[in-house]
Amino acid sequence: MVQKNTNGSSTLVSESLITDPVTNGVLKLPIKVPKQRYRPTQSNIPDDKRARIVLQKAVNKYVQKIKAVPPLDVEELRGHAKNILKLSNFDNKFEDYTAILVNNESWRDTLAKIPFDRRLLLLPKCLRIEEHCPAPFDEFGLLCKECGLCSIQDLSVEAERLGYAVLVAEGSAIVRKMIETGKIDAVVGVSCINVLEKSFPHMEAAAIPGMAIPLLQDDCVNTTVDLEWVWDLIHLTSEDKTYRLDLDLLKKNVQSWFSTESLIEIMGEVKDDTSRIAQEWLAKDGKRWRPYITACTFRALQVDQAEMEFSTSSELKKLAVAVECFHKASLIHDDIEDDDKTRYGSEALYVQVGLPIALNVGDYLLGEGYRLIADLKCNPETKVKMLRCAAEGHLTLSRGQGRELSWNRKPETLTSLEVLDIFRKKTAPAFEVALRLGAYLGGASEDIHEILGKYSESLGIAYQIRDDLEDFDGERDSNDLEDLRPSLVLAIAYKRAPKGDEKELISSLYNGEISYREVSKDIKKILYDQGAIKKTEELLEAYKEDAIRNLRFLSNPTLKGLLRRVVGKIFGEHFIEGYCSEFEARNVAGSSPGTKATVRSN
Repeated sequence: MVQKNTNGSSTLVSESLITDPVTNGVLKLPIKVPKQRYRPTQSNIPDDKRARIVLQKAVNKYVQKIKAVPPLDVEELRGHAKNILKLSNFDNKFEDYTAILVNNESWRDTLAKIPFDRRLLLLPKCLRIEEHCPAPFDEFGLLCKECGLCSIQDLSVEAERLGYAVLVAEGSAIVRKMIETGKIDAVVGVSCINVLEKSFPHMEAAAIPGMAIPLLQDDCVNTTVDLEWVWDLIHLTSEDKTYRLDLDLLKKNVQSWFSTESLIEIMGEVKDDTSRIAQEWLAKDGKRWRPYITACTFRALQVDQAEMEFSTSSELKKLAVAVECFHKASLIHDDIEDDDKTRYGSEALYVQVGLPIALNVGDYLLGEGYRLIADLKCNPETKVKMLRCAAEGHLTLSRGQGRELSWNRKPETLTSLEVLDIFRKKTAPAFEVALRLGAYLGGASEDIHEILGKYSESLGIAYQIRDDLEDFDGERDSNDLEDLRPSLVLAIAYKRAPKGDEKELISSLYNGEISYREVSKDIKKILYDQGAIKKTEELLEAYKEDAIRNLRFLSNPTLKGLLRRVVGKIFGEHFIEGYCSEFEARNVAGSSPGTKATVRSN
């Protein structure tokens, strides 16, 4: 049920709750968040977000190397931009965009030291959905009604909570007036490139630190922006050291720990076939998200006491491998339980070596994970907490898998809340264990652990929702609809479908009377016609944002900043900003950073 608030925003109430009969925990749907619609960027901005990220990193590296001292005039900015584009093999048409990024990086450290209450957040009114926006516009700018239809509300509310002055208005004149009052020491702005360029001379003359995120379009109507970048700039402080951390390098380091040589160093020499198969399975392909976030959490908590380069602590490596042991064991058992024949594009382990050996290797990996934790050189009390954390996560995951297996014995239609509850138990515990183990090793306080629990629940559900959506890519080893496992998309479609043929078709699929392959085209048509794909994408975005919202109570700015970036890292590799229903992630494999990617339509 959706309740309309007096300000026009929507809040999910009573029907959005489901009680866990085992733990008495309550599953609560997150607040719906606005979703940016996909629009092509203007020609002088890279159209693919991953290309923009590559360019941003090149700018960051360049500015650090030359030690640029702001303010930089327009000619200096353009000169640096030309050099970066040449070095990075990007098209010269991105010069203006790159110049803005250079200006941002030159001011970053300065702005980070300025208190929030001495900053101005400037947002353009064109971020709104013009045809639906109820807000009036006067000489002071847009008077937001907080209807929740666009990103202006979220950005404004969060900035004001921190202490910012916030204006939703058009740029250069307003900026100049605010600067002249002497009440503003820094500007964080969102605007089109043309307006930003007009602001540069005023900001240079006043030596006002300014960082800006360019709008991706310049037509002044229903524009879009890289929201994660805006969010990061709003929260930027000198205490948050994470913006100097290279998360890609961190990910590569974690991946390197699972080479054959590294595993032998961490786990010891193989002694028999069981340990050999186990290490080979650990070295197999995988996204390594769980050991990655373990390393991230530890790194964030240690960043003030260590060098900014990534730590190669043997204890951290040991813990990261333990986390992956748990994950890889669960995959072995999951493939057996679900009768999935493939994993990582090849045969599942039980298909390769037989069911008994695979089961034994899975059990071995669980034992190895607990052994590695037990061998950590840390406080005995902390070690007990870590072992208990891993054990409780394992128990919760097993209950979630058990619920799904019980359902498989007698499939029936599920509500979306029932599917989400299964997702919560099956996936969220693994993320929580990975996060909390890294936090324990990093010496986190108990209040941090409570927040990590809430964060990981939303993160885990979001991850599983994305997994559900990826069934429609046609590039997966298995398909929840084909293999008849709980599907959020299908649950939503069944709820929305009118009585008659569509509902009966979904029921027949669940009851095993027909196979998904027989009716895949008909089912997909129902999913799109009933808006099930779009609704699922909205829930994905809502849970992702809910994970971020849970971080607001973290007192450690470095950990908060890093976990925000982890969300973007995990989900940014698969979907374009906003998780739009019309377009999937762009596939730029094999293309150069400055070239346009091909858009695949759903």
